[in-house]
Amino acid sequence: MSEILGALLHRRAVKAFEAIEIPQALREQVLEAARHAPSSFNMQPYRFFWVESSSSKAAAAKLCLGQMPAATASALVVAVADIGSLAATSQAQLEWMCTSGFSHTKIRDYERTAKIGRILFMPGPFGVFGAVKWTIFRLVNLWKTMGMPPVFRQDLLKWATKSTSLACENLMIAAEALGLNTCPMEGFDGRRLSRFLGLSTRYHEIVMVIAIGKKSPAYAEPPQWRRPLDATVTVL
Repeated sequence: MSEILGALLHRRAVKAFEAIEIPQALREQVLEAARHAPSSFNMQPYRFFWVESSSSKAAAAKLCLGQMPAATASALVVAVADIGSLAATSQAQLEWMCTSGFSHTKIRDYERTAKIGRILFMPGPFGVFGAVKWTIFRLVNLWKTMGMPPVFRQDLLKWATKSTSLACENLMIAAEALGLNTCPMEGFDGRRLSRFLGLSTRYHEIVMVIAIGKKSPAYAEPPQWRRPLDATVTVL
């Protein structure tokens, strides 16, 4: 636990990297950590693009506004919220359950839950179905306490962004624990970067780009400041 906490507390956004190649085994460990992050309904609504070839990295770095971390990193990880994979993910989990010894009752319950989820999460053409669902939920909420599920496409992308961000944090902490450094970036040309990666604006939204590599010996980290705990946390 102390090693994990140490990696978390020592992680910094590194602005300049030295030129090293990240071994495939190390890359896979970092991405496995991201893949094992928690996600809402275990739907894992994200995709990661690991950009490491010289030409692709140079093109992606340019679309990250030429920032120093992007230009010097060994690789760039583009984290994408993906709402187009939900049906395929639930089907894949169902098939896994059928071959992993789950009871018929558990499988039937999951099928029912997945079906309800598809209905709740389906905005429909032009968002019409989403508007109908929003009206129904608002009316029900007048007399019953309940949460509001994502009913419009933008709500779905916001929902997927939360799970994507959890996976990004896993990735960065794993990188730190494995001797690598990272820098999460929000400065990028989302439209052109999406086109470069072949993404659909209907189903995908880039959440962040993470520069990853080994901190340059010439890079001097500035002192770190955080608000005190009592300015951040309220205990009730």
